[in-house]
Amino acid sequence: MRERYEELNETGFQILIITPSTGSYLEKFIEAFGPFPFPIYGDHKRALYHSMGHQTMKKWKLLAKAGKAFIKNGPKGFLPEDEAQKSVVQEAMKTHDIYIQGGSWLYDEKGDILWNHIDTVPEDHAKVDTILKEMKKH
Repeated sequence: MRERYEELNETGFQILIITPSTGSYLEKFIEAFGPFPFPIYGDHKRALYHSMGHQTMKKWKLLAKAGKAFIKNGPKGFLPEDEAQKSVVQEAMKTHDIYIQGGSWLYDEKGDILWNHIDTVPEDHAKVDTILKEMKKH
């Protein structure tokens, strides 16, 4: 989304990101992976995630995916090569609910849901082209 922010922003929708993270962790994440052209907020208790129907993936399922990626690609399968980024990811793996699945939501100015996609597995993110198409419909 960062790479296509201008295109997304031109639709008139405001983009913001909500993560299941604390403020102190987000600062480290933004320092390592940023900058980002949109605000990023933390929902460390995951109250919003759960109220919107997002689910935590079974640990065995995600660990099996990670093991498969490790066998196929070594640590490059899930850890960044950049040391600062790697450190942030490793911290998340130890301290955060890395099993919770995200999603994409579009709301109108009244707060009514126009469209949503809830991820079922890590590879199930809504594609930016799909989000753009939905934005342009409204």
